[in-house]
Amino acid sequence: MSGPRNRYLNSRLQGFTSTIFAEMSALAVRTGSINLGQGFPDTDGSPEVLDAAIRAIREGRNQYPPGPGVPELRNAIAAHQHHWYGLTYDPDTEVLVTVGATEAIAAALLALCETGDEVVTFEPYYDSYAAGIAMAGAHRRTVTLRAPAYGFDPDELRAAVTDRTRLLLVNSPHNPTGAVFDREQLEQIAAVAIERDLLVVTDEVYEHMTFDGRAHVPMATLPGMRERTVTISSAGKTFSVTGWKIGWVCAPPDLLAAVRTAKQFLTFTGGAPFQPAIAAGLALPEQFYLDLAAGLQDKRDQLCDALSAAGFEVFRPAGTYFVTADVRPLGYDDGVAFCRELPERCGVVAVPNVGFYDDQQAGAPLVRFAFCKRPEILAEAAERLLTLAR
Repeated sequence: MSGPRNRYLNSRLQGFTSTIFAEMSALAVRTGSINLGQGFPDTDGSPEVLDAAIRAIREGRNQYPPGPGVPELRNAIAAHQHHWYGLTYDPDTEVLVTVGATEAIAAALLALCETGDEVVTFEPYYDSYAAGIAMAGAHRRTVTLRAPAYGFDPDELRAAVTDRTRLLLVNSPHNPTGAVFDREQLEQIAAVAIERDLLVVTDEVYEHMTFDGRAHVPMATLPGMRERTVTISSAGKTFSVTGWKIGWVCAPPDLLAAVRTAKQFLTFTGGAPFQPAIAAGLALPEQFYLDLAAGLQDKRDQLCDALSAAGFEVFRPAGTYFVTADVRPLGYDDGVAFCRELPERCGVVAVPNVGFYDDQQAGAPLVRFAFCKRPEILAEAAERLLTLAR
């Protein structure tokens, strides 16, 4: 959502001067509400990872790390991709460490798009996509994911691609809907990419947060896709260290070199002691990742059940740590108005989904809650939300 026009800001960024998220977070502080709007955990990550960071600081690993990332982290990322997905990447030429996935996405867009190119993505979309596309001088075209399953129409995807389309920007598991694209859906996207000779940039930061036995399938594992896919992920969500901002890119050498060229002039490098710590995290046994998904699935069910009891129409997510709900059963048709009133009504904060949409009508009645909080916090939020049904 945009704020007042700033006469000094270039036209590409005029629509990005403020966000509803800052407003909702400030409202949570002012009203003492439980903040289920912001997408970060309220507990620290694994002790092994935290201890590794402390050890790295004390060992003096506090100056600039190498631009592409420290070798042990690049090796760990490559090993992770091979272990979980059977993808083989050369850690020296096909892996790049970034300052979070947001920087990786921005660097990819800046590197791969010419002014006037088009980027096709799915809406609702993570808000940085729109800003990154704008900064690259490209134009956004969207394909709408629709409730309750948040699938897409393959014909709409094909129709969105034009002769000016440069790349497809794909997010699965998907924020904010929690949808997880299955193999058939990914094959439909891949078919378009191959037929139209498009690049694909994938945001896979929630890769280890899938529920009910669903598997995350990386786009790069599909036939004909590794050579045209820029795969992006990060450590913040998986290890509950969102403030560390350690992300990465995996791609064929020429594609990676392009992204690295843009990235080096954004931050150059960062997170020196956190990089070896994330390498330690990626080496944790499989049970860590299984427990992560199982714990979040329990929290998903806890919050979804509470929202249903409060009267929302709830679209139970297949992944991530967000759930989308429709406020119309509660007598609202405007998610922004609802979210602004919710803290005063029951002491809980959510965010309206309309800011993730170009199709404002599609997003208007939808709101997003985060369930990456302690069970006791979710229980208290559930009690407060129940007052809406009374």
